[in-house]
Amino acid sequence: MDESIQELNYMINDLAEKAKHEFFPDQVIRCDANEAAAEFLFTCQNGVALRVQAINDKILRFRYATDGQFAPDFSYAFDGNVPARQPLTQLEFVEKDDHYRLTTGRVICTIGKDNLHVRLLNRSGAVLCEYEKGFHWEYDYETGNDIVKMSQQVQPGVHYFGLGDKPANMNLRGQRFCNWGSDTYGYVKGSDPLYKNIPFFLALHQKLAYGIFFDNSFKSYFDFAAERADVTSFWSHGGEMNFYFIYGPSLTEVSQDYTLLTGTPELPPLWALGYHQCKWSYYPEKLFRGIGAEFRKRQIPCDALYLDIDYMEGYRCFTWSKEHFPEPAKMVRELADDGFKTVVIIDPGIKIDPEYDVYQQGLENGYFCRRADGPLMKGSVWPGLCNFPDFTRPDVREWWAGLFKGLIQEVGVRGVWNDMNEPAVFEKGTFPNDVRFDYDGNPCSHAKAHNVYGMQMARATNNGVKQFSYPNRPFTITRSTYSGGQRFSSGWTGDNVASWEHLWLANIQCQRLSISGFSFVGSDVGGFINTPDGELYARWVALAAFHPFFRTHSSGDHGDQEPWSFGEEYALLAKRFIELRYKLLPYMYTAFWQYVQAGTPILRPLSYLDQSDLETYQRMAEFGVGDHLLVCPVTQAGVDGRWMYLPKGQWYYYWTDELREGGAEVWAAATLERIPLYVKAGAVIPHYPVMQYVGERELTELTLHVYHKEGQETSTLYDDGGDGYGYENGQATVRRYTVEGTAEDLKLQQQTEGDYQPTWQTCRVVLHGLPAGSSLTALVDGVSVEVAIVDSYSKGLKLPQVIVPANFTELVVNPA
Repeated sequence: MDESIQELNYMINDLAEKAKHEFFPDQVIRCDANEAAAEFLFTCQNGVALRVQAINDKILRFRYATDGQFAPDFSYAFDGNVPARQPLTQLEFVEKDDHYRLTTGRVICTIGKDNLHVRLLNRSGAVLCEYEKGFHWEYDYETGNDIVKMSQQVQPGVHYFGLGDKPANMNLRGQRFCNWGSDTYGYVKGSDPLYKNIPFFLALHQKLAYGIFFDNSFKSYFDFAAERADVTSFWSHGGEMNFYFIYGPSLTEVSQDYTLLTGTPELPPLWALGYHQCKWSYYPEKLFRGIGAEFRKRQIPCDALYLDIDYMEGYRCFTWSKEHFPEPAKMVRELADDGFKTVVIIDPGIKIDPEYDVYQQGLENGYFCRRADGPLMKGSVWPGLCNFPDFTRPDVREWWAGLFKGLIQEVGVRGVWNDMNEPAVFEKGTFPNDVRFDYDGNPCSHAKAHNVYGMQMARATNNGVKQFSYPNRPFTITRSTYSGGQRFSSGWTGDNVASWEHLWLANIQCQRLSISGFSFVGSDVGGFINTPDGELYARWVALAAFHPFFRTHSSGDHGDQEPWSFGEEYALLAKRFIELRYKLLPYMYTAFWQYVQAGTPILRPLSYLDQSDLETYQRMAEFGVGDHLLVCPVTQAGVDGRWMYLPKGQWYYYWTDELREGGAEVWAAATLERIPLYVKAGAVIPHYPVMQYVGERELTELTLHVYHKEGQETSTLYDDGGDGYGYENGQATVRRYTVEGTAEDLKLQQQTEGDYQPTWQTCRVVLHGLPAGSSLTALVDGVSVEVAIVDSYSKGLKLPQVIVPANFTELVVNPA
């Protein structure tokens, strides 16, 4: 062979081999510091660039470019597509011999000059996070993308949490996961990937917490010391290495800051926090109406009834079956007269049918996704062969929103449920990677758009439901989403199974989603696949009564799953827990308001309640709901209680008022009539009277359950009437209750902010934990009032109670 040809072959082979190698930053040759903008650009000799931005005192952003060129700054994770910056209390940037040091009011970041090695510390000097290999990459010849990678050292004793809906142990250490939204029918513990794509995780070590949000919509991976015990890494098959470091120091603060960074939802209508009943599928109309009639006959509260795909004409979205639902507007109106809100499903697949108006509109206006060479993307879903809207185009989202006028404004539907939006197709699971998307002016392939498709569909759907529901608030649900998707929709955990394992998973998944910014979540109560027995169903309803989204849903070919489907004993049990949910609606609504205002997770794992207690780190059954309730579901058959851990402090067992000291494991007796439920000492828990649906009758009295404490505790109650937008103009009230107690007496103070005037004029204050057998006197704003001893609802306890005006400022209770 000619030597020149042979040399050329060696060169080609050498280049091909190099394409498989990992590459790293090298020596920093320049730093451009813009302290006024809190931005710092580091350029390496081999062209790698790192841009560091201080978003606020606790959040630093790191963007890497392998060739020194950064793509336009755009992300669906943020309202406005870029993160909102906040003023810093302190910013100092200095250059040292071998590194640069950036200091804010809360964190210190050092950046090595030799290879951009990063260490992150708190202001006390504790190392929070440090690179191992740090940023590196590999060129992917097939796609032309870089596979961008980040590896960090595992700090001693670290624990990892978050990452959305992963069906695994709460602590992620030792596990690996993939984000690639997938229709995972009948998933099991350890199945991966699942429906949602939330690339955010938290780390906790030395009792200090931080979070990492890896904002990259390509298929991504997370390894929490699984492959190498001393390394945690994350990487993606395209896009930028672009992540946010979020310092706590508490787990709750990390979740709050991430949630506020990516956005919180509007307040939902109060009825959306009630009980919902769904099945694949309720039809014809007579059967659907019959479900509602049975709820009212049995006086089991219910606010929403659902229609799955069989309400449509041949599964065509935005249509009604002429055979099964000939007069939908009349049906929906008459159900509404009885308190039921109708919710319908809408999928992304639009049937290819020249006679179908929605298809015609999409085709004529070019709204459907296309393959790389121009043909429309075709895939089979329930209607048969379909085309699919490109929801990453603003004009397509506007068109899609307008399609809801018929369902919402004309028929009267109150909510919409998006399914199959990973996107899922029957041929190969999802779209081929060569499908093209607009990505709001940043054209890309399906490889980049896949993980945001469901989120953008939910966004367009929410826009439409909101537009045509006004002046009422919208309600939407989505199966798939990306970080920030909580701004547009509630969600559920997908196609689960009627099994005790899935009851356990529902608990873990809802907690994990809540701390990952997505609090408005629940599971298909009882399991979507197969049929539970009465005991499993009763235990599941008991758990779900404490999840923000509370819906029974099942696959019709596996049997009935209404509360009365398992016999009278279990119907009464289900009714009991659904009624408990309706009593607790003001508490749940307040927890939702706190989530909207401050990003606080509604569901809080035990480690969030006391991260100074190492005992809480590995436990996952117990969880907090709002500020003052602690729940621990029974997830085994045939037992009459369970062991659970109480965080430090004092806790009352809800069913008996037994007071227990925390920091210890306790036995919670819980036959099928109970779920282990504790109330924090000093709490004020508001209760509504049981109604068959939200707004059934005017509320004339609010009950406040006040739990004695030697010390002080503050509780909050938010109220704005539960619908409409008056709260945006100040028509809302925040009541802050402070309990202050000694061994024998109790003082309750109320501070009120806001202009909303509730319908209730009095409060019934029920006192828990005061010394037994004492005769009591009470003063309300200095005026003596009667203390009555009454039965406390279904608890079988005789407790003192006082009737006070709604606007009281102080109640003092003393021994006579």
